[in-house]
Amino acid sequence: MKFMKLGSRPDTFYTNEAVRSVSSEVTSDLIVQVKGSRYLLHKFPLLSKCLRLQRICSESPETLQHQIVQIPDFPGGTEAFELCAKFCYGITITLSAYNIVAARCAAEYLQMTEDVEKGNLVYKLEVFFNSCILHGWRDSIVTLHTTKAFPLWSEDLRITSRCIEAIALKASTHPSKVSLSHSHSRRVQDDVSCNGVEGQRQRPAAKRWWAEDIAELGIDLYWRTMIAIKSDGKIPSNLIGEALQIYASRWLPNISRKIKATREPAGSNSDSDSASEVTSKSRLLLESIVSLLPSEKGAVSCSFLLKLLKAANILNVSSSSKMELARRVALQVEEARVSDMLIPLSSSSNTLYDVDIVLTILEQFMLQGQSPPTSPPRSKLGTERRRRSRSAENIDFKLQESRRSSSASHSSKLKVAKIVDGYLQQIAKDINLPLSKFIAVAETIPDFSRLDHDELYRAIDIYLKAHPDLNKSERKKLCRVLDCKKLSVEACMHAAQNEKLPLRVVVQVLFFEQTRAATTGHKVTDLPSNIKALLASHNIDPSKPPRALSTTTSIPGDDQWSTVSGLRSPKSRISTLRMKLAEDDDLDENDMNPDGMGRPSKFKGFCALPTGPKKMFSRLLSTNRNATEKS
Repeated sequence: MKFMKLGSRPDTFYTNEAVRSVSSEVTSDLIVQVKGSRYLLHKFPLLSKCLRLQRICSESPETLQHQIVQIPDFPGGTEAFELCAKFCYGITITLSAYNIVAARCAAEYLQMTEDVEKGNLVYKLEVFFNSCILHGWRDSIVTLHTTKAFPLWSEDLRITSRCIEAIALKASTHPSKVSLSHSHSRRVQDDVSCNGVEGQRQRPAAKRWWAEDIAELGIDLYWRTMIAIKSDGKIPSNLIGEALQIYASRWLPNISRKIKATREPAGSNSDSDSASEVTSKSRLLLESIVSLLPSEKGAVSCSFLLKLLKAANILNVSSSSKMELARRVALQVEEARVSDMLIPLSSSSNTLYDVDIVLTILEQFMLQGQSPPTSPPRSKLGTERRRRSRSAENIDFKLQESRRSSSASHSSKLKVAKIVDGYLQQIAKDINLPLSKFIAVAETIPDFSRLDHDELYRAIDIYLKAHPDLNKSERKKLCRVLDCKKLSVEACMHAAQNEKLPLRVVVQVLFFEQTRAATTGHKVTDLPSNIKALLASHNIDPSKPPRALSTTTSIPGDDQWSTVSGLRSPKSRISTLRMKLAEDDDLDENDMNPDGMGRPSKFKGFCALPTGPKKMFSRLLSTNRNATEKS
């Protein structure tokens, strides 16, 4: 830290009965009152250097002994005034970054300029400020920090702007070329000069050596400083992002705990006002950080953005700031963790997490125009679209798959699908989560993004357990997002024994599990006795491949999926089963979305067998027919 000494005389100021005086053989003839403090001084040394005191004394009447001058609004208070008074007496004063702003404002107020006397205090302070303070890194930071006590004076005298310009210039300079304090210089040099593995680890810290120091500033000064640093264009956006993260971690730690404390019943109006003030300051700080975020993708981590979004919800920041954060998260949501996506809502809400903002993030992610969807949105499909042939859909899928293979977004969508399924498992535990929101989140991800549906099935199972009061229609609607063909053997085994699933879903699982077993030669999953009894009550034998259903087979209510007459011949078993399942889809066409658009049942798609299993079933049925003829 730089400092400057002015004057050579010893300090002769003393206090007597709450009055500050100076030891002198000459009787004092001037009383100066500064913010409740009284000084007994002499006109000659003060008026010879202070033009303002000259004018005040010339306008005020003189008394027999002392002339009284009152200065209630003196900048810097008594300390700054006494510093100027000592300079007038030639008493030694020490100036540094900690008191130069107060001294400069006081000298300007007293008009201690060159017009009064050459080499006056204003001139000396300006020389010290320009040649020493602005050349030192730490000095500039401390001086800028002290300007908040004199905001108007500091702006008028350009102290604030000059400090900001000096800091911005030094931030883009290598630390070896910047005048640092001794301890800070030693720390940075150690970071820069270390070699080997440790040196590689410290190198990023050396590049952002300035970030921790400017994090000491208040948000208003920090915002202006960061704007100056960004406009200089010499510092990469990722370092700007790291600096913002350092600042946020310093000023927004444990924000949820702080706000929770403010929500507790206040003991008095003052406590309530204090809590409101803390929230207001934190809200301003957060919105300022959002406005400083670099526009480049990846400049800040997705985890940091989601933490800001959590704080934004707690602090009730402006919707524009929330949407900006959501847009930035969407650009790199594949980097997110499930825990980061769990954004809490305010205490007045029934649900635990803000699902709407996550839906916004996922919609923004899908709207990036990275690749076309593999299938039309479910809500846009009509009856004619649902009846489309599987062969045509397979052709379109292959064409779209070839287009997607050249798109860099495919891998990111696969990652996001895993994140969404993990997120669904967490929010499914919320007993107040509406079914419509759960389904909306599940459907934001296109089908091709989920290579398997095991995690999605796990989320559905958790939701069913947490919401036991769902009726049959709601459970069927929930399970429509599930593709039984994409379940693993373990998931199929669990689903086949899951009593909370609709019966039709259990039958789907068994159907495809039998198909897989017939293809691979494995044994079909053994079911518990209660499931077997349930299926047996409807004349369904899960231990055998699909066979002719009884003419009396009927499942009442919402679980009815078989109303067609029995099969006429073994050759028609698979086709008739498909007809039965398609008929069930036709019954579901009356199940409409709130917007009036038909929601396509995926059940028909689930029952479309690939070529291999079809042939295998043909062989099995042919074998059964031959055995029947022989007998």
